[in-house]
Amino acid sequence: MGSVSVQIIEGNPHLRSLLGWHLQQAGYRVYQSADIARARETFQTRHPDLVILDSQLPDGDGLELCRWLHGQGQPLVLILSASNGESDIVTGLKAGADDYLTKPFGMQEFLARVEALTRRIRTLAAPASLAYGDLNIDLVQRRVRFRNDFIDLTPQEFSLLFVLTQAAGSPLSRTDLLRRAWPDAIDNPRTVDTHILSLRKKIEVDPRQPSIIQTVRNVGYRFNIERAIAEAAAQNHNGHISQPSLASS
Repeated sequence: MGSVSVQIIEGNPHLRSLLGWHLQQAGYRVYQSADIARARETFQTRHPDLVILDSQLPDGDGLELCRWLHGQGQPLVLILSASNGESDIVTGLKAGADDYLTKPFGMQEFLARVEALTRRIRTLAAPASLAYGDLNIDLVQRRVRFRNDFIDLTPQEFSLLFVLTQAAGSPLSRTDLLRRAWPDAIDNPRTVDTHILSLRKKIEVDPRQPSIIQTVRNVGYRFNIERAIAEAAAQNHNGHISQPSLASS
């Protein structure tokens, strides 16, 4: 279990320390955060495998943070909550949680839930990178390579590109992209347009006539997986069209 990292996001310092101590004793690498602001910073620097998330945090709604986490590489999330109604549990799961544990709870049950999620992590190991033709996305180092050259993306541009690729070719509205790819709530959907334009300049062969990140009229944007692969095949002049590849760590 030592290779599995767990981030605890809990406003109660006593409970946070208690959970952290038990997880460390069980062999997990543990990172602790007391609020949303520090939780986001820790998550983006540590990239934990599992997040233990309190539904109510001192500086905001834990479920909103859960939705944000869901768009950042989809770590497994265990929500802790004092709300035990069926509707509360359903809302938590729909926000992207993989499990939901109501307070108060016993430590043995807590560790059993974490162990069950750990088995899922080991069984469904996340890929270390995604490749679409000449475009390679390193999910560990959060770097992008296009035609063998590393592209200098901002953290926000990387998150936007990742969310687009995870939609598997389906179009996403500006509202969807703001909710999934941006760490903070933003009301201006034109922010997405600005970042899309910047992203196109870095990964499109001709940014004035984009073919990989397409505009879908009256909807938003989509990542054109097929075109990305086809352009790479044409560049190689061998007529072979490769499929998206996943490289495991």
